[in-house]
Amino acid sequence: MKLFRILPILLAAMLLFSACGRNEAEKVSAPSEEDTITIVTSFYPMYIFTKNIAKDIEGIKVLNMAEPKTGCLHDYQMTPADMKKVEKAEIMVINGAGLESFIEKVIKERPQLKIVEASKGLEMLEGEGHHHGSEHDLEDIHEEDTEHKEHEDHEHDHSVNPHIWVSISGAIDEVKNIGEQLAVADPSNAQKYRSNTDEYVKRLEDQREKMYSALKTISNRNIVTFHEAFPYFAKEFDLNIIEVIETEEGSTPSAGELANKIRKIKESNVKALFTESQNLTSLVQTVSKEVGIKVYELDPIVTGPVEPQLDAYEKAMDENLKVLLEALK
Repeated sequence: MKLFRILPILLAAMLLFSACGRNEAEKVSAPSEEDTITIVTSFYPMYIFTKNIAKDIEGIKVLNMAEPKTGCLHDYQMTPADMKKVEKAEIMVINGAGLESFIEKVIKERPQLKIVEASKGLEMLEGEGHHHGSEHDLEDIHEEDTEHKEHEDHEHDHSVNPHIWVSISGAIDEVKNIGEQLAVADPSNAQKYRSNTDEYVKRLEDQREKMYSALKTISNRNIVTFHEAFPYFAKEFDLNIIEVIETEEGSTPSAGELANKIRKIKESNVKALFTESQNLTSLVQTVSKEVGIKVYELDPIVTGPVEPQLDAYEKAMDENLKVLLEALK
């Protein structure tokens, strides 16, 4: 009889210890909010790169700030929703090179925020219409003790073209930069950031080699682009940009300037006019009609889905390759 009385007590104790064991396991497997490091990225390409670099690292959360349909961040004004995302983060990944003109505001609001700059130390092409300009060293503006001030000094630097990521080689350099700076900012996960970076760089190198091989037999490489997103891409694949229709985004050329551009294009045996889907304007159609060349869309990889796949960059480049082969055949 005593056994029957003791048995329910033993069963209850076993259930209690079992539940405690499950709770302890759950605590170990699920990091608390305090243990999570949040990384916010400025816009779509930085989001793709950072998601690959931080892939499968426990306790790391990656958010994208600007809406994925925003496009390039020229003169972008932050929204309250953007600032809320930034306020959640310990680290922010930006392209740099003057693209994020709002960065001074971010730093003033969040002076403790660690800034990871993808373009840090990379060679730049000249901007504001100088799409065949010479390369020059970008001043290293990320000394730890002066990083806030130097962003103020460089935020309006339009002497360089910031669209480095549109070239695969540029994307590789930016990925390496992001990976190394994250490893320094979060040393407890440094090895994982670096191994993910190496893995992603290898995929991008394979993509670059595939495109080199496919495009090497093209003879006429003269093209026109709608705006200045493609100089790095053109340099990578030996394309000759004869003219840029809109040398500053949102700034329509005057009638005289447009007439000169059309004349130059007619004299240059250009194969195609390349634009982005968001820039299929009446101006593009006017130039196409006047010159007698077809319009094709290239993707500068500034927009995409809210949650892109890890291979989103490679897939966009595959589509660009198809377009180039069709346009320049």
